[in-house]
Formats: sequence, C-alpha cells, structure tokens
Amino acid sequence: MKSLRIVRPVAAAMLGLAVLAAGYFASSPTGLIGSAQAAAPSKLGDLGAFRAIAVDVAAVVDKGDLPGAKARIKDLEMSWDSAEAGLKPRAAADWHVVDKAIDRALSALRESKPDAAACKQALADLIKIMDQMNGK
Repeated sequence: MKSLRIVRPVAAAMLGLAVLAAGYFASSPTGLIGSAQAAAPSKLGDLGAFRAIAVDVAAVVDKGDLPGAKARIKDLEMSWDSAEAGLKPRAAADWHVVDKAIDRALSALRESKPDAAACKQALADLIKIMDQMNGK
C-alpha cells in the first residue's frame, strides 16, 4: 500500500505538468509556440475603436452601399491618422502593418468603379490584422 501513496502524488504531479504544458502551447501554421506569445497583443494597444469602424464599414459594404462605405471609411482614415503620433512610436512595425491594410481597404473603396468582392476582402483582411494585433 505504501507504493500507492507514492505513485498517486507522482501521477498527480505529472498530470499537472501535462495540463500546464497543454495550456502553454498553442498550435500555429509553423508549429508549436507558447500561448503567451501567440496571444501577445501588439504594443499599439487596444485597436477596438478602429476595428469597430472597420466592422461598420464592412456591414455597409455587405448591404451593397459602396458609396456609404466609402464615406464611412473616411472616419477610420481620419481617426487612424490622428492617432498616428501616439501609436507609431509604440510599435512602428505593427503600425505599418495595420496602416497598409487600411490603405488597401481605402483604395478598394475609392476605385472609380469599386468591386464589392474586393472591398469585402480588403475589409476582412483589415479586421483580421487588427484582431491579430489585439492578440485574439
């Protein structure tokens, strides 16, 4: 019976380590990475306000109102540009990634004859990038 007393704590400890290891690791396209690294938000901070505008623009595009979406995305452009001085110094590389995605969405909506599918894709890509920066 003494051996069971030793085995149970060892088994429990091993199970605890397995649970910790499982919680620490997350899969990625390139292999296993620490979940802390996978979910680490950008140093840009919370992009929720910008994301909310992008989601709103995407909803307008989904309704087929490309002129309305073009007008609404101007709000994203202006708020992003006005926040540049505070955001860019925090994480310049991350800022440029989001900025380029915003530029692609702006360009898609500002085409002389915007393509709804291209606009939807540009906005979906933008939202995905913002989510990645927020660690979602």
